Amino acid sequence: MATDPNRNARYGLTLRRLRQDRHIRELTREVRVSPTQLIQPHFVVEGLRGREEVPGLPGVFRETPDSLLKQVDQDLEESTDKLLIFGVPGEKRDTDIRFDFTAWQIEALRRRFGADLWIAVDVCLCSFTTHGHCGVLNREQDHVINDASVEQLARAALEYAQAGANCVAPSDMMDGRIAAIRQALDGGGCERTLLMSYSAKFNSRFYGPFREAANSAPRAALKDRASYQIDPARADDAYLSSQRDADEGADILMVKPGLPYLDILKDLSQRIPRPWAVYEVSGEYGALEALAAQQLMDGPNAHVECWTAFVRAGASMILTYGARYARRWLAGA
Repeated sequence: MATDPNRNARYGLTLRRLRQDRHIRELTREVRVSPTQLIQPHFVVEGLRGREEVPGLPGVFRETPDSLLKQVDQDLEESTDKLLIFGVPGEKRDTDIRFDFTAWQIEALRRRFGADLWIAVDVCLCSFTTHGHCGVLNREQDHVINDASVEQLARAALEYAQAGANCVAPSDMMDGRIAAIRQALDGGGCERTLLMSYSAKFNSRFYGPFREAANSAPRAALKDRASYQIDPARADDAYLSSQRDADEGADILMVKPGLPYLDILKDLSQRIPRPWAVYEVSGEYGALEALAAQQLMDGPNAHVECWTAFVRAGASMILTYGARYARRWLAGA
């Protein structure tokens, strides 16, 4: 039987020529992840005698103020120069909340590392309150009072900015907090401080290890955060929340978690022209690490695959507990 010279072209079989070796695969990639796109989260805890590894997150620690400085120094040697601070105070309060412990860590980092370090700080109340919710509760502790919460969040954001943070990142999901924080920053002489909003933060089951690290699990009559975080089944709510935050002055918008919400990230990044962040949250990161520990997955390459998916979906920056390993992991991918 005669061979049809056009058969391969008709059936697309020549596509494999562009997959046949590492060199051509590298040359033809449409999505590239760089270590410069990654932000390393840190937990710093008041009153610890020594750093503690976070359950489920190998290589991630609840830091003391001293160990935080040492870890950041090591991270900078690996070219990880962008971080997100979660401060966990020793004393929890439901009124007259104090943010000075977190502010002191920002000041210490700035004194030690100067402009070599880009510092973002989480702005929320969950680690500061006895009940573990992201805002101020009513007397019955069954409802978050929006305006009272926003007032505290704006005060925290300004305090962190004045301490030297490059970026404040409200993760609480209260209505109107972006406008209030932007007004506080501008009125307090911090008009250059960036505002990164967790604008599409879902009421997810992937936050477990984080809540252990930040001591922030809900502990009140209001059992969960469903009344202020976005329902996973409401994509339109994510758009409305993100568009509102953009209109109120957010410089950067975020989708959290990452992998279960790639469709949301893809849609929002196309509809709202802002830089987009995505958070590879503790449950996502920890799940890959657990599989890798059982030798059921190549952990580093699995993380790189996820990061590639985030960038492909529209993210320009990624918050991940593996940022400090990115240079090595990406080189081996």
